[in-house]
Amino acid sequence: MKGDSKLIEVLNSLLADEITAVNQYMVHSEMCASWGYARLHETIEKRAIQEMKHAESLIGRILFLEGRPIVSELKKISIGSEVPQMMEFDHKAEFDAIKSYNAAIKLAGEVGDYATRELLEKILQDEDAHIDEIEEIMDQIKQMTLPVFLTTQTK
Repeated sequence: MKGDSKLIEVLNSLLADEITAVNQYMVHSEMCASWGYARLHETIEKRAIQEMKHAESLIGRILFLEGRPIVSELKKISIGSEVPQMMEFDHKAEFDAIKSYNAAIKLAGEVGDYATRELLEKILQDEDAHIDEIEEIMDQIKQMTLPVFLTTQTK
């Protein structure tokens, strides 16, 4: 089924966001693992895997719409040097993703592609959960202090 060219372009932009997030989260996850923060490593790794599944869904949809998935373009990856900075960068990535998904959902509705809109709405729910999780971690760091929080992240 031939899809709307503007929507396919937007889907490719979202795909770039997802692939970028996978890379950023995997680096953050592995940094936490190397520091001995196994719980935080697992939390961030799970988020990276979800983002990879989002990328897979977007690729499938782009192909269905007879578009060409572009997987060679990344957005700016922001790697934090310590846990609070990681959370700040991850929060910004999720905030930007939510904004982009809302705009894409609107466009999908405008061009009458309700199946794509439904897919995007599903992914948006995950992105909302991601930002909520990141904000929870940021709140815990603020309330507990960083050293106390980090002691809760070891196994």
